[in-house]
Amino acid sequence: MAAYSASRNSVDLAIDPLITCRLCLVECSLQDMYELRDCKCLYCEKCVRMYLSVLITDGNVLYITCPDAMCKKSGQIQPLEIESLVEPKMFERYKRLKYQKEIDLDPNRTFCPENGCETICHVCSTSTGETSTRPTPVECPSCGLQFCSICKSKWHGTQTCDEVMLHGKHEDFGIPYTNTEDASIKRCPVCHVPIERNDGCAQMMCKRCKHVFCWYCLTSLDDDFLLRHYDKGPCKNKLGHTRASVIWHRTQVVGIFAGFGVLLLVASPFLLLAAPCILCCKCKVCKCCEEEDEVLPT
Repeated sequence: MAAYSASRNSVDLAIDPLITCRLCLVECSLQDMYELRDCKCLYCEKCVRMYLSVLITDGNVLYITCPDAMCKKSGQIQPLEIESLVEPKMFERYKRLKYQKEIDLDPNRTFCPENGCETICHVCSTSTGETSTRPTPVECPSCGLQFCSICKSKWHGTQTCDEVMLHGKHEDFGIPYTNTEDASIKRCPVCHVPIERNDGCAQMMCKRCKHVFCWYCLTSLDDDFLLRHYDKGPCKNKLGHTRASVIWHRTQVVGIFAGFGVLLLVASPFLLLAAPCILCCKCKVCKCCEEEDEVLPT
């Protein structure tokens, strides 16, 4: 861009600043950059389009976040933003896969397993409102098929899912639904997806539904922040970490909660002092709104 200076009778060249894209490491002009709406991170638009296309093609559509793993806000890319960046066919694939994954992860809904029938069926919950982990019959409202909520085969009554699998065809044999302690592949207790453990500790997290459980007994560890499950019972000392590392982990967890408590304790006097000001500001706003309503002609 050229700018003429009348006082100096000369032409000054103003060069647009270049910004380095953190994905392709290419210097681009500001016009070629794209700012994510949630976290305000800047990347070249070509890289963002390619990033979204690769994720949608691979089926990673449930939560699409900022490409930068060090993003402080971990911004999410919303569907409206994705629609403006990808091709219409790619966006249709994104909506279809996202809808399917949401149904698969919903314990109260499932697809009918009958060929050609894609009806969404409701899985009955227990009296407490929680979805039962035991097999329950589910009836499709469209085709009338009655199938098992766990293994998706025809309802087998008193038979277990493993018995149905063993009595079926040889090519239908799969991973058992019951827990075997020494098995190298088990199923998630919530979504029943197969999980393989090669090495590491016994605290497992399902990549699909994010459920945390013990590998040996499949007990839920979602609320066991201190890993007290491995202090007693049949899984005692089976975590796979040294005692020192467990103590260090518990110290960190306790320190985080203690830090929040101290921060709240220190900030409470300032919050009490600021409360009247906040209330007065709210009252003034409400009073102004009431006065405007009164002034408006009927």
